[in-house]
Amino acid sequence: MHSSTDISLRPDDGDAFRQALRSLHQRSRIPVVFGGQVREHVLNLSQFIGARTAALRGLDVRTEAGLGGRVLASARPAAVADYGADRSITHDYDGPVHAEGIRSVVAVPVVVAGAVRGVLYGASRCTTPLGDRATDVVVDASRRLAGEVAVRDEVDRRLRLLRVAQSEPAGDRFMVEEVRELHAELRMIAQDVEDEALRARLGAASRRLAALGAAPEPEPVTPLSPREIDVLAQIALGCTNAEAGRRLGLRPETVKAYLRSAMRKLDARTRLAAVVTARRRGLLP
Repeated sequence: MHSSTDISLRPDDGDAFRQALRSLHQRSRIPVVFGGQVREHVLNLSQFIGARTAALRGLDVRTEAGLGGRVLASARPAAVADYGADRSITHDYDGPVHAEGIRSVVAVPVVVAGAVRGVLYGASRCTTPLGDRATDVVVDASRRLAGEVAVRDEVDRRLRLLRVAQSEPAGDRFMVEEVRELHAELRMIAQDVEDEALRARLGAASRRLAALGAAPEPEPVTPLSPREIDVLAQIALGCTNAEAGRRLGLRPETVKAYLRSAMRKLDARTRLAAVVTARRRGLLP
């Protein structure tokens, strides 16, 4: 049985994609609907309704490759009337597409907080375009699915915050979270300030806020870089690597690298342990 703060309570997002495709198929009567989730910038096609073969099942679609890759890159819907003959896309996946007999296709990204989390497709086996109504239904299904995924993300974020809060002594946690939000905000503002003197003052203010959470006799401060502290400040608010990256203007991979470096310097095995240690040493409020 899971505890109330266990992130594994999140349902499989594949279920949400399946439900979105069922609803799309019922509403539109598009002959073939399919799609999948994006992980590490690669779209995996895993859900199908109306397919006659398994040719497309499990296919990994790369950015800029084929129609789906074009949607991944642009984060905008796209359509072709005859997939095999269209010159606006690459033809890396013609084999499985032709095996399924697909000709006219529309692809719509599932965009959550600016990131493409999946793609929904509608397709037919003739070259007659699917039409505006069918395309609108796919777009609407994508928006509904994006809303569902966003809600799940927010629940996860709040559960992470709860886990962090439960690791601390009881007290006025609302005020503590306000201080932490302010600390992270000051550090983000400092990154955008060109005036060096003002940037230094903002840095000093953020350090004073961080010191509020330090022990009376803090351990020797581990020399974390400013960016490592920026990343830890976002992680302490419950952000994922992707969320921290969007707030700091960094790629998720860069956030991950800073986090690993901070964990190594703090001798912490987990993200939570790194946050707790940083607070104990006066690096975070």
